[in-house]
Formats: sequence, C-alpha cells, structure tokens
Amino acid sequence: MKKGKKALALFMAATMTMGLAACGSKEDEGNKPTQTPGNQGSNNENTEKKDVTLTVWGSSEDQNAEQGNWLPTMCDKFNAEHPEWNITFKYGVCPEGDAGAMVSQDPTASADVYMFANDQITTLINANAITKLGGETADYVKSTNSEAIVNSVSVDGNIYGVPFTTNTWFMYYNKSIFSEDDVKNLDTMVSKGKVAFPLNNSWYFASFYVANGCTLFEDGFNEAAGIDFAGDKAVAVTNYLIDLVANKNFVNDADGAGMAGLRDGSIGAIFSGSWDYNSVKEALGDNFGAVQLPCITINGEAKQMKAFAGSKAIAVNPNCKEPQVAVALARYLGSPEAQQSHYTSRSVVPCNTELLKQDSVKNDALVIAQNNTFDNTSIIQPFVSAMGVYWDAAVNMANGIINGDVTHDNATEMTDSMNAAMNNNGL
Repeated sequence: MKKGKKALALFMAATMTMGLAACGSKEDEGNKPTQTPGNQGSNNENTEKKDVTLTVWGSSEDQNAEQGNWLPTMCDKFNAEHPEWNITFKYGVCPEGDAGAMVSQDPTASADVYMFANDQITTLINANAITKLGGETADYVKSTNSEAIVNSVSVDGNIYGVPFTTNTWFMYYNKSIFSEDDVKNLDTMVSKGKVAFPLNNSWYFASFYVANGCTLFEDGFNEAAGIDFAGDKAVAVTNYLIDLVANKNFVNDADGAGMAGLRDGSIGAIFSGSWDYNSVKEALGDNFGAVQLPCITINGEAKQMKAFAGSKAIAVNPNCKEPQVAVALARYLGSPEAQQSHYTSRSVVPCNTELLKQDSVKNDALVIAQNNTFDNTSIIQPFVSAMGVYWDAAVNMANGIINGDVTHDNATEMTDSMNAAMNNNGL
C-alpha cells in the first residue's frame, strides 16, 4: 500500500453526491451461505427479482475507463449472473489505504462493500465498520489463498475480508546500468549508478532497520512487545543510512524524482510496487527489470532488506441493508475471474493460488518480483493499534538523516529518541 494521508474531502464529496442512508446493524452476516463466484445465477426465468441497491467504494483507478473500468465492469457481470436480484450500484472513490479513516468516520453512511489495505483492519473493527466473514465465504478465502495471505486478513482467527492481491514494494531497475548480480546488493549498485529510494516515506524506511534485526511487536502481532529500534543493531543502521545519503549516487525519491530519472536515464533503479509497473515499463522498454529487495552491507556483513507486506481485500460493512448480496459481491470481486480481469486491465497481481500457477501469470517479471518479495524479503506489516505511532516517528528520523541533523556524532542519541517516540514514550 502506498502510504500517505489523504484529505477526507473525497469522503465528504462522495457522501454528499450519493445521498447514502443509514442502515440497520447486522452481526456476522458473513456466516450466511453465499453462492460460488461464477455460475451463481438460477436458470429459472420465473424467479422473482428483488430490487437491491448497493454502494461500492474502490480506488479511482478501478473506476477509470482508460484503465479498464474494472470495478463497474465486475459489478455489472455479477448482476448479470444473479437473475434473482436487480441490483443498482452506486460508486464512490476510496483508496484502499484510506479505508480505515474514511469508512470509520461514519460507518452507517459508508459503502456496503469497499476495498481496503489489510493494515486498516484494527481501525475498522474498532469502529464496527467491517463484517466478520464466516461459512462458505471464510472457507473460500482459506482454500484459495496462502496461509500468509489468510493471516493478513485475520484477527483472533476470524476473517474480515476477501483478498484480491498482495501488497508490497520491490525494486525496478535498468538492465543497461545494473546486472543481475549488481541488484543483489544496494551498496554494489550505488557504486555503479544512481539509485532512488523514498527514505522519508515511513512505509519504506523500516526495511533497513528490520534488515539488521530490529523488530516491530516481535512477530507483528504482540502489541505488548512494542517496537525495538534500539541498541547497537539500530545505531549501526542509522550510521549506514547517514553514509548512504551522503553517497553521490543516492537520490531521495520524493516528488516523482525517481520516475523522472528512469525516463531520462539519470537514475538506474527505484523502489515501488505494481501500481507503477506500466510507467516503469514505458520508461525502460527492453531494459526493464524487476526483482525482490537487495541486501545491504552493515559492518562487513550482508543483511537482507525487508519490506512491509500485506494484502488488499474486499470488505462488507456490517451496517448494510442487504448483507447476503453484499457478501456475495465481495466474494465475487475476489474470485479468479475478477482477479484475472484486474491483472489484465491494471497489472494488479493476483493472490489466488490457482491463478498463480498459470504460465501467463507465474512467468511475468512483475509477478515474480512481487511474489518473491512477499515470500523472501518482507515481513507482514503490523496492524496492531500501537503501530499508529510508528509512522510520524519514522518520517521524522528519515528527514533528520536527509537534512544532516542526524550525524555519526549523535547517531546513538537520535536513534534512542526515535525508538522512544515509536513506543509513545513522550519524546
């Protein structure tokens, strides 16, 4: 998920234009039986249709005609496959990474079905804004996804969404500048050409510290354990980053500097995700390369960078009036057919285990890079409530390194202050 705080004006505008009405609360509607995606309708032409209105929120890209109009197209197909329902869809824009803020602001006036990044789960649960899925829908999620993906949408053993893609970042590079061996180590790369990295983006920043043994809530779920970005292991990373930023071949990727550099050839590698695939492919052409994260060298030892990883999924609002229809739609939007369409139209990498076995998918450089990163060079992004303190503390530290306020002389002090701030100790 690309991190960044979006203005909630989008939410207000969407709410005003759609004229949403509050709905009665329902508990655990996901336990009701739902039909299998695809071949869901009845052949009985005499079946009485039930008029249903569903509000669905997704990203602007998924509702863009030039990018395939994926969301409305899939909803129309779902409607066509269900002759028992006559569904009127209302659409609103809600980026997956903003679902926690937008939907939780007023769950009773939000979408019936919406897309979310899995790190939003705790916020949504606390706001009574997301349905616990059960029955056939929960079984479907478990049987069509890896254990890691299932865990990414689960809390206390309960499933809260139908996954449709993994969510992480990896490295794009220019093959005319860096070889396949070069891209295994970041220090080798910056000795040969310019590399752009969004250091003061908190979603990327942790990768260096985690590489050297720092942890967030132990395995990501033990809130009481806190964040451990302290001690010699963390100070060594801070010193590494001070030197990295000072390297003439390092560029802090802000305001589109990395992509612009790829286009004009001044930068040989950037770190991003599948959302930038088409732009990078256009910029690099035959020199396009994509791989999992490289190692860095700290105190003479190779240490593996590790990205935050998770999933994006489809959720159902427990306040919706038509929970059976909403759950069925959520399941359909995460179906193999829908994931294949998403991949074809927007290069959204599928997570369905059967789709990933298809040659056309598994041999794609984009899919290989994203899945190798997820499997080999990532950690599941924590979604415990205490994680909320991490983001500002990380960006403040990164800015201090970039601006030169953090130096080798005060690295220990500044690292300790960062760790205290990440653990909400009043600093």
